Amino acid sequence: QVQLVESGGGLVQPGGSLRLSCAASGNIFVMYAMGWYRQAPGKQRELVATITRGGNTNYADSVRGRGTISRYNAKDTVYLQMNSLKPEDTALYYCNIDYKTWSTGGRTTTWGQGTQVTVSS
Repeated sequence: QVQLVESGGGLVQPGGSLRLSCAASGNIFVMYAMGWYRQAPGKQRELVATITRGGNTNYADSVRGRGTISRYNAKDTVYLQMNSLKPEDTALYYCNIDYKTWSTGGRTTTWGQGTQVTVSS
């Protein structure tokens, strides 16, 4: 079993910043890509940013230049620093990991429960 603990969401004013964290633990043998996705009310879940084990990053056009994804491999933790936040960034932000398990050696993905980010004055 794998657990993801997300934190860092909250209410922030437009133009503000926040840092999301997602710590993974449990039946993880090898951690591959880690990422953040978001879902606003009435919309589909969309990619925000991903980072490979080697540190290669990918960003949605909507956050490129305002967001920075990073990871700490020793702790299986991924971060998302978001700056210059806009009301349209309001969404439930989900962590996603791609990994191989100890128990079966198989590769799979797991989603976090989500952390709410609200950008409003």
